[in-house]
Amino acid sequence: MMRVIAGTAKGHHIKVPQGTGTRPATDLVRGAIFSILETSDADWSRVLDLFSGSGALGIEALSRGAGWVDFVDHEPKCCRIIRENLEKTRFADRAHVYCRSVAKAISFLGQEYSIILIDPPYADTSIGGLVQQLATSKLVGSETIMVVTHSSRFPLEATYPPLNAIKERRHGDSCITVYQKEGKP
Repeated sequence: MMRVIAGTAKGHHIKVPQGTGTRPATDLVRGAIFSILETSDADWSRVLDLFSGSGALGIEALSRGAGWVDFVDHEPKCCRIIRENLEKTRFADRAHVYCRSVAKAISFLGQEYSIILIDPPYADTSIGGLVQQLATSKLVGSETIMVVTHSSRFPLEATYPPLNAIKERRHGDSCITVYQKEGKP
C-alpha cells in the first residue's frame, strides 16, 4: 500500500497492482516531482498520467488541485486498481482511465495537456523515442510541462525538439527529468 502524500486526499491509502511488474514511484520521488511542479508556474487544469500503474502520480495531482486527469495504462489489472483508487479518494468524477497502450492513447487523445507525467518501466530503453513522439504531438502545447521518471542507467537527451530539459533531479537510481518547449523559462 502507498499513500497520498499531500493535498485534499493526504494520507489516503492507494492500492498497488501486484504481479504486473509495476514499480510505483516512491514517496520521495513523488514528493520531488510535485515540489518541482509547485515551484513552477504550471497550469494544473489538465494532466495526463502515462504508464499509470496504480494511478499514484495522477491521484497526487488531483489531491493537489488538478482539474482533470487522464490515466493511461495497458494492463487491465492496473486500470481496475486505478478506478478503485479514484473511487476511494473521491476523484472519479475528475478523471478518465484509458486501458490502452501509451502509443495508442497518444494517437487518439486530441487535446493539449498542461502537465504530462510519464513513469515507464525502468527497463524500457525506448522511452526517449516516446518523449520525442510526444514532443511533436498535439498533446504538448507551448505551456506544457512534461515530467519523466527513468533509471539513471538510461539517461535521456537534453533536447527532444522542440522540448528542452529544464531540470533534472536524481534520487538513487531514479531520475526525474522535466521538459518544456524551447523559449520557456
